[in-house]
Amino acid sequence: MNTPARSRARSAARLAAVQALYQRQMEKTPTARLLDEFHQHRLGKEIEDEQYEDAEVDFFDDVVAGVIARQEEIDAALVERLAEGWTLARLDKTMLQILRCGAYELMARQDVPIGTAISEYVDVAHAFFDEREAKFVNGILDAVTKQVRT
Repeated sequence: MNTPARSRARSAARLAAVQALYQRQMEKTPTARLLDEFHQHRLGKEIEDEQYEDAEVDFFDDVVAGVIARQEEIDAALVERLAEGWTLARLDKTMLQILRCGAYELMARQDVPIGTAISEYVDVAHAFFDEREAKFVNGILDAVTKQVRT
């Protein structure tokens, strides 16, 4: 059952997963410590007068751990979809995490409809970028879908 509260909790989990993976990339935080830190100090908490939305913790954990566990496979799928001459290293670090999370859901979470996964990560992209980058997320994830879901 997909209630509005569950939908919001999943949206919050997706945004938090992107933030956690960004932190991991920048600081090399071990996975267990990273998950614990987000559980204890971020998900549903107030930080610097900003209230963080309650996130679906199991979903957050699955996306973060899944991206880490399958990063090589995910990155290979993303590289195939980039324009010639582009590499993952050229992408903005936040953009890379958005694409990794979206690709993971498309590959591993058959319970999540394709349209939901793509539109949710387009929304995450809007939190950090302009429309052009959000369309880029849409295009890349749509291309990944054609490869990983039939």
